[in-house]
Amino acid sequence: MTVQGLRRLSLGALSGLLAGYAALAVAELVAAAVRPESGPVVAVGGAAIDRTPAAVKDWAIRQFGTHDKLVLQLGILAVLCGLALFLGVLATRWRRIGSLGVLAFGVVGALAATGRPDSVGVADALPSVAGGLVGTALLYLLIGRLGPAEPPAATGEEADRSGFDRRGFILAATAAAAASTGAGLAGRALTGSQGRGAVASRKDVLLPAPSSSAAPTPRGAALRIKGISPFVTPNRDFYRVDTALVVPKVDATTWKLRIHGRGVARERTLTFDDLLRMPLIERSITLTCVSNEVGGPYVGNARWIGVPLADLLRQCGVRPPSEGGPADQLVARSVDGMTLGTPVEDVLDGRDAMLAVGMNGEPLPFVHGFPVRMLVPGLYGYVSACKWIKEIELTTFDAYDTYWVKRDWAPRAPVKTQSRIDTPKPFARPAAGTVMVAGVAWAQHRGIDKVEVRVDDGPWQEARLAAEDTRDTWRQWSYEWKADPGTHTLAVRATDRTGRTQTGRRTPTIPDGASGRHSVVVTVD
Repeated sequence: MTVQGLRRLSLGALSGLLAGYAALAVAELVAAAVRPESGPVVAVGGAAIDRTPAAVKDWAIRQFGTHDKLVLQLGILAVLCGLALFLGVLATRWRRIGSLGVLAFGVVGALAATGRPDSVGVADALPSVAGGLVGTALLYLLIGRLGPAEPPAATGEEADRSGFDRRGFILAATAAAAASTGAGLAGRALTGSQGRGAVASRKDVLLPAPSSSAAPTPRGAALRIKGISPFVTPNRDFYRVDTALVVPKVDATTWKLRIHGRGVARERTLTFDDLLRMPLIERSITLTCVSNEVGGPYVGNARWIGVPLADLLRQCGVRPPSEGGPADQLVARSVDGMTLGTPVEDVLDGRDAMLAVGMNGEPLPFVHGFPVRMLVPGLYGYVSACKWIKEIELTTFDAYDTYWVKRDWAPRAPVKTQSRIDTPKPFARPAAGTVMVAGVAWAQHRGIDKVEVRVDDGPWQEARLAAEDTRDTWRQWSYEWKADPGTHTLAVRATDRTGRTQTGRRTPTIPDGASGRHSVVVTVD
């Protein structure tokens, strides 16, 4: 290939990148005017999440933890960069086809945005379409400055005069890069200004004193052992697992919740202030994600304040199936389109199910569902803990499959009895002598009665249990191990209040939560 040919391909690739950059920048600016969730990266990312097999999602959570969404977005951007380079090179030979390729990806983004569960309709297609049109026009313009695909044979300055408009290309490319950067910054600023109202509404929230306060944490419930999980998980450390690529910033002053459906004698639409005027309860409740592997980190304990969900449903005339109610499933809908299905019987059986407005003494953080989220003790989060909730519909399991059920997860998912070794960590090298083994165990709404530890293939030895707060919270435990030098395997198992001991049979998280016993290997020096 000649020097001119290489130059043409390189400038074509650069043109493709500039066109892609412009398309994304314009799309994000328009998305700020429509709604941030309609931007192409978020829309395509959301569509990818929706269509990814459950096993792959579970793998991503295990590998990347709370960074899984960032990894996905970076992956999308990397793919778009590659495609932009390819289209730019393609356009050097077939100018119209390469340019229209940019528009084609705009159409893909538009279809992804309008196909999301939270789509507001055709308006969601505007950002991707606008970006695609701008990117198409820019690529067509820049490639035109390179001259014909096969210029007449010439050398030096004569070659440039024969087709390549160097000055025009530089000016157009520079102007495009500057304008795209300006559009991107404007879009970000506009999105930020829209979120400021929600931030201000959260700052203005003054949580009322609960009508029913949680009892003080019992003395001895929180063990002072280095390396053990704190009894109350700070908000900043509480796990987050959801499908929202952009955390919804909901303004509490405009938020509303609709309750309707089968067996709802009196439909209601409530505001945030309506909830704050109701009698509130304060409870310590441990939440667990169904994606939590044996020994995994996706479990946490917090003190929540909220409206008793059972009382609210009873006021609407809702009865459980055991009392003749026609609905056996409560479908909670989030502002981001997520749907979660909860057994009505569980919500109304006397447990402290609630619409939470506070977490550890402050209004809910945005990442944990501000202004309102639902939680039901004893059930995995994907069937009970709807964040950013906006609607509750009473229906049946036969009539409606929620988001995760459509993806092969079980429709009913009580939390399994589990325990975890927090210290020593895997592959630790403690000194011979007394080694403190400690961790947490949970069986929400049943409670933990016993925890046992085994060293290698020896007998199970009962650990010391910390004081119990409630049966809805996890329980800390400890065991003083007389450690001999060598490599050893430590295992733990828990027994809940029903008398059921944690199984040793390993199962994956799909379809209703992992089972098995946590173990760690350590080398004693």
